[in-house]
Amino acid sequence: MPCSHAAVLLFITEPRTLMNITDLLEPERISCCAEAGSKKRLLENLAALLAGNTSQITQNDIFDALINREKLGSTGLGKGVAIPHGRMASLTAPVCAFTKLDDPVEFDASDGQAVDLVFALLVPEDSTEEHLQVLSTIAEIFSNPVICAALRDCESGQCILEQLYQWESQRISA
Repeated sequence: MPCSHAAVLLFITEPRTLMNITDLLEPERISCCAEAGSKKRLLENLAALLAGNTSQITQNDIFDALINREKLGSTGLGKGVAIPHGRMASLTAPVCAFTKLDDPVEFDASDGQAVDLVFALLVPEDSTEEHLQVLSTIAEIFSNPVICAALRDCESGQCILEQLYQWESQRISA
C-alpha cells in the first residue's frame, strides 16, 4: 500500500484547538520494522529516537525518565501496544516517538501480550493537561483495531504517518 507524508491532528490544550501531530512525531523519530529483543532495549531505542539530534535532552536522561515511569507500573495497554511516557524538566514542548517492532517484546502488559506498537511521549514537567490529552488521544488510536492493523502492515515511517493521518481525518469528520 503506497503511503504519503501527511499531517495528523491532535486535540491539545482546548477541545477546539488542534495541533499537528508532526509537530510532536517527526519522521526521524519513527522506527518501522525495528528489532529490540527486550523491554529494556526497546526503552533504550526509544530514548535514542526521542533524543534525536537535540542537545536539550540526553538519551540517558530520557531512558531514566521512561524506566522510572515503568517502575510505577507498566505502560503496556494490552493487545500488543504500549505508551511509555515521562516528564522532563528540561523540555519546553512535548516530544514523541513511534516504533513498530518486527518481533514483539514482553512489556508486562496487563493482558500478558508482548508489544509491537509503541508510542513514546515526553512532556515538560509542569505539563499536566496537555500530557493527559496527548496520552488520551494515543490511547484512542491504539484502541481502534483497524488503525492498529494498518500500522502493523506498514513498512515505512511515511506509511505510519499516513495511516495516523487517515485515522485522524476520519475521527474529525465523524
